[in-house]
Amino acid sequence: MRLRSPGMFLLLLGALQATDIQEQEVRALVGSDVELSCIFPEGHTFDLDDLYVYWQISILGHPTTVTYYLSGNSSAGLEDNRYRDRAWLAPESMKHGDFSLHLYNITPQDEQKFSCLVFRKSLQLKKILDVVVTLHVAANYSMPMVSIPSGPLEDEELTFTCTSTNGYPKPNVYWINKTDNSVLTEGLQNSTVFLNARGLYDVVSVLRIRRTPSVNVGCCIENVLLHQNLTGIGQAETPRATEPSNTGSHTGVHRKGHGTVLSALAVLGMVVVVAAAAGSMCRSRCPHGIHARCQAARPEQAFSDYV
Repeated sequence: MRLRSPGMFLLLLGALQATDIQEQEVRALVGSDVELSCIFPEGHTFDLDDLYVYWQISILGHPTTVTYYLSGNSSAGLEDNRYRDRAWLAPESMKHGDFSLHLYNITPQDEQKFSCLVFRKSLQLKKILDVVVTLHVAANYSMPMVSIPSGPLEDEELTFTCTSTNGYPKPNVYWINKTDNSVLTEGLQNSTVFLNARGLYDVVSVLRIRRTPSVNVGCCIENVLLHQNLTGIGQAETPRATEPSNTGSHTGVHRKGHGTVLSALAVLGMVVVVAAAAGSMCRSRCPHGIHARCQAARPEQAFSDYV
């Protein structure tokens, strides 16, 4: 019996006896290549003319074939155009029980449960292998960029904006106080996550916080699948208020005071010089030892001369 139509073959799957299902999980980065393993557990060689191999996914509850290999065909076929030139089976490996699917250039849309079904024609289409591989797709987010507030100093509220792009899957977004690494209340932030043209996520998060003299915050983008946590830093300093400068007037006062002191010193110096001169004249006219008495007698003598 030769079945060339994949759709016809899918109609027969429900009538086949169920087998034990093996389940696996695989992670892959967007743009990379990955191998979804489907290997017969016992060492065995197979005749390709005796095999029916199917890889399929479920879309809206309906099975859709990614690629297949039918007994008697010289190569594998494709049914879903999304996997054209991206999905490949290795016939030589299948001869040795390796029915793995090779996927190239992974996209976010490849995050699916892939089923590997292998039947043997010689055993009346008995299903000999049933493997389900869950493919998790991830992409690194860009380093978060935090804009620094530039509003008037009179504003009582500071607004920080954080952006990060081209990541997958959806991230956890939160803000922290870098002073003590505490997580800020979610009510202070408004985060928007949306798909871009590449099917990846972009993030815009806005934080509004009360102004303080020094604010140091961090915007954290967490990719749980990659165990990745990226943090962008935002800092804002509020300049301290300064008093008007009076340097000129202070300088004038200082100079004025300095001039006054110099004038006083000059007057004092003149007084000292005059006093010294007067003393010298007195010593030259009075006998030694009676200087005080001579000074006391001079007024009386002068007065008597006029009487």
